[in-house]
Amino acid sequence: MITNLLMIMQDSVAVAETAPEVVETVAAAAVDYSADITANLLTTNNVWMMVATALVFIMHLGFAGVETGFGQSKNTVNILFKNTLTPIIGILTYSLMGFNLMYPGFDVPGWFGFAGFGLETSATADNSAGYMDAGMTYWTDFLFQAMFAATAATIVSGAVAERIKLGAYLIFTVIFVGIVYPIIGSWKWGGGVLDAWGFYDFAGSTLVHSVGGWGALAGIMILGPRLGKYVDGKVIDKPGSSVPLAVIGVFLLWLGWFGFNGGSVLSADPGLVSFVLVTTSLAACAGGLGGFVTGYIAFKRLDLGMVLNGILAGLVGITAGADVIEPMNAIIVGLVAGILVVISAITLDKFKLDDVVGAVSVHLTCGVWGTLAVGIFSINPDHSFLTQLTGVAVCGVAAFVSAFVIFIVLKATVGIRVSEQHEKEGLDSHEHGIRGYTIISE
Repeated sequence: MITNLLMIMQDSVAVAETAPEVVETVAAAAVDYSADITANLLTTNNVWMMVATALVFIMHLGFAGVETGFGQSKNTVNILFKNTLTPIIGILTYSLMGFNLMYPGFDVPGWFGFAGFGLETSATADNSAGYMDAGMTYWTDFLFQAMFAATAATIVSGAVAERIKLGAYLIFTVIFVGIVYPIIGSWKWGGGVLDAWGFYDFAGSTLVHSVGGWGALAGIMILGPRLGKYVDGKVIDKPGSSVPLAVIGVFLLWLGWFGFNGGSVLSADPGLVSFVLVTTSLAACAGGLGGFVTGYIAFKRLDLGMVLNGILAGLVGITAGADVIEPMNAIIVGLVAGILVVISAITLDKFKLDDVVGAVSVHLTCGVWGTLAVGIFSINPDHSFLTQLTGVAVCGVAAFVSAFVIFIVLKATVGIRVSEQHEKEGLDSHEHGIRGYTIISE
């Protein structure tokens, strides 16, 4: 037994003597995989962000469907024409100046900055892992943000439909998307003053939706209601051209919101992206339910339009805090938004403010609510209701005053409203020479 113990001790000494050589050999053979891991991380994140960009892009088809479905058939081509040109104008103006207005690279938080006209070149653009912590490349960043910019203008389109001159709308879109929207956005997302104050807007309840909503409100105030909309104190319904198309449009928007909110994580972080998609969907469902119940109480009928706008209201409402509001609280946010959208629509009609698709109620009213909800429900103790209210007020004043001035100038120069004859007979035949729905019988 003693002999065996001595043999074991000798073997241990031998292993100990050779251990340093083994360690050195293993260390020499080790490979540094950190560069590959970083490259794969960038690729994964960038792929998700490109998918999210595509989802936000498809929202323009959703807006086109909603606006066309809720609009009258005699104006179908006009509505589709505006909705086709809006993303075209939005993306181009954002590339020329909007991107560099929104992200000017403030040295200290400020109100205005500009990094210059145009985009980087293929030689100067930063597509490395160092750009946005490997979240995406420079090109993907631009395109994702450009889709947001075009969305803000599309909100205005739906509200002023069926009586605005096409030329006036296009001029407004160029100025509003190219200058007003990115400057306001820079105050938070570009590291400006609102960001320094602690204002929080995850994906744009205020910076996208309310800004567009304020523009829409200014537009319908200056344009006035459609002919025959308000008669002897009564609200006259103007039936839309296609209820199925409106429903398809809403579901396309819901689908697009997965990219709108999910992409705002700015990476493919599995936990946070999935969390955001859950809060987004729950708020949409609760919003639809709120619109259904409130619409039934108000109109004594099963109003599909209010259910559809309720879904959109819930989506807009949760957008500001989708990453910081717990799922059960997201249901509350969506439900309140669904109730508010109906009350807002009724209120606008009382003031004879004619909004064809309910854009002001959905995007402005519920955008404000969703931003304030961050100050109520956020899991981050640094988010305060007062700061959120201040941010809403600052952005609201800037967006509304800017849009109001643009529309007033357009009204005094090129004119903003079509003639009575064109409005009565439809914009399709007079401005486009073709109708949206044509049945040819032989």
